Parts: sequence; C-alpha cells; structure tokens
Amino acid sequence: MQILGRLLGFLKKYWHLMFFALLAMLINRILTLAVPEITQRAIDVAIDEKKYNLLVILSLSIVGFTILTAAFQFLQEYILQYASQKAIYDIRNKMYDHLQRLPFSFYDKSQTGQLIARATGDIDALRRFYSFGMLNFISSILMFFAVLVICLIKNWALALIALSTMPLLAYAGIRFGGKIGPRFWIVRQRFADLTTAIQENITGVRVVKTFVREEYEINKFSGYARNVLQTNLEITKLWATFFPVMEFISGLGTITVLWYGGWQIMKGQLTLGQFIAFNMYLMQLMWPMRMLGFIINVSKEAIASGQRIFEILDTESEVKESPNAKPLPTIEGYISFDNVSFKYENNDELVLKNFTLEVKPGESVAILGATGSGKSTLINLIPRFYDPTSGKITIDGIDIRDVTIESLRQQIGIVLQETFLFGMSLKENISYGKTGATMEEIINSAKAANIHNFIETLPNGYDTEVGERGVTLSGGEKQRVAIARALLMNPKILILDDSTSSVDTETEHLIQNALATLMQNRTTFIIAQRLSTIKRADKIIVLENGEIVEQGRHEDLLEKGGIYSEIYRMQFKQQEER
Repeated sequence: MQILGRLLGFLKKYWHLMFFALLAMLINRILTLAVPEITQRAIDVAIDEKKYNLLVILSLSIVGFTILTAAFQFLQEYILQYASQKAIYDIRNKMYDHLQRLPFSFYDKSQTGQLIARATGDIDALRRFYSFGMLNFISSILMFFAVLVICLIKNWALALIALSTMPLLAYAGIRFGGKIGPRFWIVRQRFADLTTAIQENITGVRVVKTFVREEYEINKFSGYARNVLQTNLEITKLWATFFPVMEFISGLGTITVLWYGGWQIMKGQLTLGQFIAFNMYLMQLMWPMRMLGFIINVSKEAIASGQRIFEILDTESEVKESPNAKPLPTIEGYISFDNVSFKYENNDELVLKNFTLEVKPGESVAILGATGSGKSTLINLIPRFYDPTSGKITIDGIDIRDVTIESLRQQIGIVLQETFLFGMSLKENISYGKTGATMEEIINSAKAANIHNFIETLPNGYDTEVGERGVTLSGGEKQRVAIARALLMNPKILILDDSTSSVDTETEHLIQNALATLMQNRTTFIIAQRLSTIKRADKIIVLENGEIVEQGRHEDLLEKGGIYSEIYRMQFKQQEER
C-alpha cells in the first residue's frame, strides 16, 4: 500500500484532471443504469400494450443514451490518458534527474541494462496503472454498490440469489492477485537482466567478433530470454485459469437467477420486462467482479515496477551538497590534501591512507603507482566524484565540501582514462562543457589540442557526426577531442588520467607540445604511463597501498634508487632510449 500511495502522489498536481475524468466516468455509468429501466418499460408497456409510438420514443431514447454514454466515455478516456501521460512524464524526468545527480559509487555497482529497463519498461507499467487500473477500481466499487441497491429494491429475493456467488468471485480474485504479484516482480527483474545482456553485447560487439564468441553470446542471451519466457508463461497460465473460473462462477449465478426468475414469471410475481431489466443490471453487477482481474493485474505490475523505480529515487548520494554551500570564487589553484583517507562502500580496506600533499598554483604533479595503489581514486576526490572517508581537501584554503559542486567542477578540466564522446557533432562534443561557446573558442581549443587540422580534412568539418561513443574516430583522435573539450573550459585545475596512454608516439608528441603550454598557470594532476609526461612534472609522487612512498623531481628520485628508480628502469628506460 505504501508503494501505491507514493505512486498516487505523482497525480496530486493533476487532481483537477482526475476529478473531471472521474466525473465523466460516473456520468457514463449513471447513463448505463437508465437503459435497463427504459428496456423494461418498452417490453412491459409499449410492446405488451401495443403502443407503437411509445416503442419508437423509447427506442430512440436508448439510442440517445448510448450516444451520450459514448461521448462521456471518450471524455473519460482522453482526460485520464492525458493526466496519466503527464504523470509519467514527471516520473521519467524525476528519475533521469536523480540519475544525473547520483555519484560514481552508484554506477560502480549498477548495471546499465538494469537502469534502462527501469527507465522504460517499469515506467510504462505505471502508465497502464494510471490510465486503466486506478479510476476503474473506484468506478467498479461505486458501480457495484449502486447496482446492488437497485437490484435489492427491484427484487430482493432475486438479488440475494445473484449475490450467492459473489464470495466465490472475490475469493478467486484475491487468490489470483496473491499469485500473480510476485511473478510480476520476477518478470520485471528478468527483463532487466535481458536488457543488460543486450546492452553489453552491443557495446562489446567488436570484442565478441574478435574472439569469435558469437555462439556463446547467442546461448547466453537465449538463457536470459528463456527466463523471461518461463515467467511470462506462468503468468499466462494464471490468466488462462482465472478467466474460465470467473466465467464459471458468474455462470452459476446467471443460471440460478434464470431458474428463480423464470419461476416468478410463471407465478405472475414478475413481468418479462422486469426480468430482462434485472438481468441487464445483473450483468452490470458482474462487470466489476470480472474487471477485478484486470485491476489486480495492472496494480500488481505497478507495485512491482514502482518498487524498482523507488529503489533508485530513494538512493541518496554519498556526495551531498551542504545546505549552506556557496559558489567557489575564481581560484588560484592551491590544493591541499590533509590526512585524507578513503575506502569504497562495502569494502573495509582503505584505498588511501592519511594522504597529505600540498600543491602550489600552477604546479604539475605526476602520480605513479601499481594498479590499485589509489591513483585514480586520488584525482576523483578533487572534483568530488567521491568524498574522503576522513580528512579534508581544500582549494585556496576553502574546504571543497563547503562550496557548490557545480562551481567546483566548472573550474576543473578533466580528461578521463576512458575517453567518451557523445553521438553528435565534433563541435557539440568540444563545447559540451561550456554552454554558449563561440565557434572561435571551439576552434582555438581544437588547435591547442592539435586536432583542428584533422577536423579541417573532414568533409563536414566541425559538423561531422562522430557516431555512438565516437566510434568513427581513432583512440588518439578521441583523446585530442576530449582534451579540447576540457581546455575550452579554461580551468585553473587540470586532471589528465592516462590522457596519452593509448596514442602513438607522433600523436603523443602533438598532445605533449600543446599541454606544455596549456599547463602553464594551471595546477595539473597527471596519471601517466609515458616518460615524457613524467619528466616534465614539477613534482612526482609514487603511491603504494594508498600512501606516498616517494616524492620529488625526476632526477632526484632517480638518484635515490628507490621504487621510482625501479619503475623507471623496468618501464621507461626503453622509451627514453628510443
């Protein structure tokens, strides 16, 4: 019930639309209640007494009521669908907005396919509930009691006989709901697994083909599809059982009414018109009970989907902005790490341990260390992709937790290890971080990243579409576009995470020449695998198990003969000799 209550909360702002939809639905139902009375009068008076003119009038009245019923049904459906679509629009936007604000840690433990399934299939299940289940439930309850009162007034004995099967109908509906609800949750989860498999396969299709694993992927996908099929077949079996049972129970009621009503007609206690009218009301009385299956279906599906959606909406970001946060003023770039420790969620091992470092404005820091030493974690703390477990980071003496996240990140240019480009034009990709950037600014950034000349050779120049994830560009070209994107922001702090690790020597030379100038007057952190980058740094720190084990310039660290010297001898000496 809590989930349903929260789902209904999204309709609060559209209460006026829901009111008019409910009003149209009630008028529709009231109009249908008039038809049996007119039919009774047509049979018992017009036909029985051979009043042709009255028969014509009553027949036309039924036509008129039918037209009015259709008109109000149209209003009901249109208004209800309109309000439902607006509510779904709000939910979809709220979910997407929340996803944008969740930290890296959320995505570290979430599967893309699962999130896509919740943002599409689960939300569509809510639309069915809003547009069909909710008001139909209210209408069914009101209709049931209204028709019940009419039937009791018209013929209480016949009404009680008709009601004798109602407990069985209610019991069947409750049993059906109890069985189908859990299966809807399972099928939503299994569909999400299927979506994940599709997403991973499409993303990694080149790897699949390289290693000739098409057959393996087909079999894996078939397994996920089989799980969805199995659960859907279970639901289908329940549906296939439910409707015949409901029809059988309803049929028992109809038979008993026919028997007793026929006996009353023979005894002169009931007219034929009254009997036909009562049967028409009986069909309207049975309708809510038959609708019970549909209502249970969409409601249980909505609860299962709502639970999965609220799991995301209820996820709080570990990186929270202080209520009193202020915009970060223009900075010089003095960064201080004060006894910073960090561990990932559900992991007791510290990735960084009491890390302390002072970096002056305009200073460049190269970070070295084995995999898992804490290099990437360290630079992810600066823009607050994660927050330290303990200790603090300050920029120009200001704790970064005391400023707005937006103003902090606007002064940090980042080139991530995995270069990602959006499936749009080069111009749009480069200007992604700066809304309203001029063409001149875009070109200057591209020139600084040594990608301008390449772009000029393309038929559409800066308007060239790069394809999904920049698939039409080489690794080096993508990295230079990413560097241009970061440089367009003119940041005071620059973070380069392996930004030249996947390019050839010639391309690296182009990038390094540009960076040598661009790093001036910028505080720069570099995780690098290339000696040329490391040698140029003002300060080199070597991390091991989350701690600084060595610190200094290239020449000084070589003289010490420690870990850096060993790394240099094993990894970089051949680069230098070449």
